[in-house]
Amino acid sequence: MPNFISNRLLPLLSNDVGIDLGTANTLVYLRGKGIVVNEPSVVAVNQKTGQVVAVGATAKAMLGRTPGHLIAVRPLIDGVVSDFEATEEMLAYLINRAQGASHKMLGPRAVIGVPSGITNVEIRAVRDAAQNAGAREVHIVEEPMAAALGIRLPVREAMGSMLVDIGGGNSDIAVISLGGIVRSKNLRIAGDKLNQDIISHVRSEFKLLIGEKTAENVKMAIGSVLEGGERLEALIRGRDLITGLPREVLVTDQDVREAISQSIDSLVESVREVLETTPPEILSDIMKSGIVLVGGGALLKGLDQLLSQWLKVPVIVADDPLSAVARGTGVILENLDAHRDVFLENDDDIS
Repeated sequence: MPNFISNRLLPLLSNDVGIDLGTANTLVYLRGKGIVVNEPSVVAVNQKTGQVVAVGATAKAMLGRTPGHLIAVRPLIDGVVSDFEATEEMLAYLINRAQGASHKMLGPRAVIGVPSGITNVEIRAVRDAAQNAGAREVHIVEEPMAAALGIRLPVREAMGSMLVDIGGGNSDIAVISLGGIVRSKNLRIAGDKLNQDIISHVRSEFKLLIGEKTAENVKMAIGSVLEGGERLEALIRGRDLITGLPREVLVTDQDVREAISQSIDSLVESVREVLETTPPEILSDIMKSGIVLVGGGALLKGLDQLLSQWLKVPVIVADDPLSAVARGTGVILENLDAHRDVFLENDDDIS
């Protein structure tokens, strides 16, 4: 950066973007505008030419429907980069789309949310992909911290807060106090795992093979973790494993509960384990303020009640839980210097 360009001029010459780089969806926050992009984390590639033909919702619609020379891939698995080139292409597309007509002379500064506990190599992959996609400056923040800032928890105060972020590829459980994460646990039980549970259950109980998109639609429509209330049903279509022909069956909310019960039990147990290792003074704070749920999994019916029953602690679903991390990156962007201590590294100190 030329020395003659002052910090006051930088906002006029470049944009700042915050990115919630999720396994299922990627959200982009543009400073001064708010969240301007919310797209599925899917890229469609032409294998003959190596060219990216679609990104986001258009590419997701191709999942399971592509001819031989096209492949629709999810470049992130369990919240970390698994396909570097596809991640780079996806970020370039989303950053350019976010900037739109406000594209400026210099590349944007980017704050990117990643799961807690990822390795230095995985952090480097995220940074390199963002820089190759056009970002001038890249800062990495753990998603629980970004989400806590996004929903305005008192993370800077001498007061403990607990947050459970249930995303697509992974769930983050974190206890936060005085601007840092005191206790945390990252596990691979999240939205995608619940989808696989439903696929396996339908396969074993109904001898029907369904796709991931169908499983996700069923989970969102009738998924719940507590019995009670009205009976919910959904009609699903797939391939009969015995005849090989198309067939449809009616599944109920009870079927979905049975399918995901083991994963939900593991999630509850993991939250309990984090509570068990939390310092007693912070535990006292959490008993007053409660545990906050964010991420798409927070919308699963009855999850807050189930956690509260098992843990004997109030559990609250945050307002607009899907955008909490993206909003948190926006809070950081509004005052980057004041939040530098929450970054995972000092720019290029990872070798």
